[in-house]
Amino acid sequence: MNNFKKWCANVGFIVLVTLLVACGGNGTNENASSNNGNSNEAEPTGNENEPFKFSIMANLHTAEVPDKKVQNLLEEATNTELDIQWVPDSNYEERLNTAFATGSLPQAVYMKNQSTYNQFKEAIRDDQFWEIGPYLDQFENLNKLKPEVVANTLVDGKMYGLYQGRPLSRSGIIYRKDWAENLGIEAPTTVEEFMEMARAFTEDDPDGNGRNDTMGLTDRNDLIYGAFKTVASWHGVPNNWGEKDGELLPEFMFDEYVETLDYMKELHANGFMNQDFPVTSKNDQQALFKNGTAGIYIGSMGDVLSLYNDASQLNPDLEFAVHNYVEGPNGEYNIWAIPGYGNLVIFPKSAVKTEEELLGILAFYNEMMTPEVANLTFWGVEGEHYEVQDGRALANSDSALTDREVKPYQSIEIGEADTNGRYLGLATYDAKIKADELEIDNEQYLVHDPTITLDSETFQTHGDRLQQIINDVTYQYILGQTDLDGFNKAVDNWRNQGGDDIIKEFNESNQ
Repeated sequence: MNNFKKWCANVGFIVLVTLLVACGGNGTNENASSNNGNSNEAEPTGNENEPFKFSIMANLHTAEVPDKKVQNLLEEATNTELDIQWVPDSNYEERLNTAFATGSLPQAVYMKNQSTYNQFKEAIRDDQFWEIGPYLDQFENLNKLKPEVVANTLVDGKMYGLYQGRPLSRSGIIYRKDWAENLGIEAPTTVEEFMEMARAFTEDDPDGNGRNDTMGLTDRNDLIYGAFKTVASWHGVPNNWGEKDGELLPEFMFDEYVETLDYMKELHANGFMNQDFPVTSKNDQQALFKNGTAGIYIGSMGDVLSLYNDASQLNPDLEFAVHNYVEGPNGEYNIWAIPGYGNLVIFPKSAVKTEEELLGILAFYNEMMTPEVANLTFWGVEGEHYEVQDGRALANSDSALTDREVKPYQSIEIGEADTNGRYLGLATYDAKIKADELEIDNEQYLVHDPTITLDSETFQTHGDRLQQIINDVTYQYILGQTDLDGFNKAVDNWRNQGGDDIIKEFNESNQ
């Protein structure tokens, strides 16, 4: 009897009840029968308490893979064993495409942005990834994802991915406030004033050292998340696609696109920006800003905090400021919007073989959308990486610690503070407080992509290849390697190689 009591305690209440029912003769119990009445040999059946193991591929925004402290706690909180393959953001798409081509994708694969996701829609339609919508009613927390954002991720009306929420537009200017004050310059409110700031930061010795060692704008090899798309918005360029005479057309078929090219060409030709920007990485772009070479950075305004934390180590006296409102030639301010998500995680059938495996992975992401786990993933360990003040998270001022132990895990977050319950950040740096305010202010001036929910088979199949034609000629124009005739020939090339079919299909889908 003592052994029987000990066994009951070990296997828990549910097994005990089952055994008592079996002993009472009210039905059969396979587990109890298999014990042959010998409680000393009995062991719990099933492996529900064992960690669920699966693999993840995620993009890495820091120089090194993270310390495993947060991962260990995450595994403990979710009862999982994670194999996270961290891939540097700079070559993530190349690695992703290689893994897809060789059939070696892990079980959970992050799409780094909408463009990456679009590249996989053909494979999604080809039934190579799991449709997860039918399973979500089993997961209370996943059902909290915003329907309007989920709608922007659908493929043919079906849900395949879990999104990581993003503000609709974080784009703006971060600039050297101390340089501007030295030269008596205010934040630019027109494209003409922006050009003047870039000129002055290049030619007027803004740091006062008597040397010709500064420039205006630092940019990188990214026409979307670098400077170009934001400057294009100022000039009235549509967001990827726009309507002209009742027809949807790509942004580069609008006059405002050429106006933007001319503007960027002037910045480049005058030396007001880094001359090698088409081959400059994000890290190198930011280094030019942090080390005091460049005075203007166009991108996510929220980056001002991390940029300042690094730059102030080199120059404690520098000052940054943020700004968003720059009117274009038409006297209006416009800013391009994203569809409400950044990363998106999808699940390849080549790696997730069974429905049971899929449900296990979805259960993990359901736990990721609890406040406890969401805070761990985004902020780290309370008392080590952040403190809670006024109901918000105040990050540790040691950015190196955060980069090493926490920041990489932010890229695997699901949802956003509104849906997963994590703390919002408490900013103490004035420029970061201002950046948070300007992100909200941007929502008054958003330009949306009208094709997000539309369909074009040619775009899915050839859109990336065709876009490279436009990307190449855009760079060539800015660098002075081609002219308007060369640009127009590239547009004609785009149209002849399938672009006209894309235009037709998007417009048919829009009817």
